[in-house]
Amino acid sequence: MIYTKTGDRGTTSLVGGSRVAKDDHRVEAYGTVDELNSHIGLLAEMFRSSQGGYYDELKAVQHNLFTLQTLLATEDETIYARLPQLEEDEVEILERQIDTITDLLPKLQNFVIAGGNITGAQCHVCRTVCRRAERCVVTLAREAKIDDVIMRYLNRLSDYLFVLGRRAVVAEGKQEDLYIS
Repeated sequence: MIYTKTGDRGTTSLVGGSRVAKDDHRVEAYGTVDELNSHIGLLAEMFRSSQGGYYDELKAVQHNLFTLQTLLATEDETIYARLPQLEEDEVEILERQIDTITDLLPKLQNFVIAGGNITGAQCHVCRTVCRRAERCVVTLAREAKIDDVIMRYLNRLSDYLFVLGRRAVVAEGKQEDLYIS
């Protein structure tokens, strides 16, 4: 059964069973990462149907985000230590992917306005949701211990999504919409 009715009064369970308000900073953080994960799922499907090459990378990101969500949803340190962890090498993988994509792009000298094509626009939606998730984690980190790798991963992921958005536009032979002041 999908419904439990246990959240009907505005609380939810964390990993381990403790209950908190649905607007708790921890819930806001992992909920925003969940939203990001859903947007990236859409983006992955867009790449699969159009420019296929980044589908597998995005699916790997989704798995990492699910690990990250689980870690953020766990306040019990004993349980936390037994969970799969987000490793530093995942940040390094994103950095290598950013570098590879950047090498395929024209040098950037202006701000990019989101858009250019549907896939590029969705990359920017993902990027902005990722930035919001990062802000939520920063807020949570003021009151709970958060592994540094989580914040580094989200920070790097938004950079990855930015260059991927540019790549989606350029690969289609379209012109990026640049902000000229």
